[in-house]
Amino acid sequence: MAQTTFKSREDITSKVGEKLGTSDWVEITQDRINLFADATDDHQWIHVDVEKAKQGPFGGPIAHGFLTLSLGPSLMKDVIAVEGARMGINYGLNKVRFTNPVPVGSKVRMHVTLSEAKEVEPNGIQSTYDIEFEIDGQEKPACVAQWISRTYF
Repeated sequence: MAQTTFKSREDITSKVGEKLGTSDWVEITQDRINLFADATDDHQWIHVDVEKAKQGPFGGPIAHGFLTLSLGPSLMKDVIAVEGARMGINYGLNKVRFTNPVPVGSKVRMHVTLSEAKEVEPNGIQSTYDIEFEIDGQEKPACVAQWISRTYF
């Protein structure tokens, strides 16, 4: 899908309420899950013990919910670009829900809608994005959240 490019603060505020786009697909591999487990020190068996996870409630290992959520910044680059920005920061999250497990071998992508944008000083804009992580072939999303970021010009 084509990327939405913002050229100014006013350009961002003019898109409130619009779906901005959808990222490319990303495959969730066991290696990615293991690396995330090492980085976060979360080695729960449903994520990293392949044989035990096959006997568990999901029929195999699943991604950490926070792994799925942590793909947001990378996938957001597929969806939006902001020209002329000095800096962008993550400001926070609202209403995060992990609504469906992501099995190893699945592909996920992120849908992005701009739900709010307001001016913040100095020379910034605070944007709230409704994000949804879709699992290829599944009706129910893996994760839904509101992501708040600030962009300074």
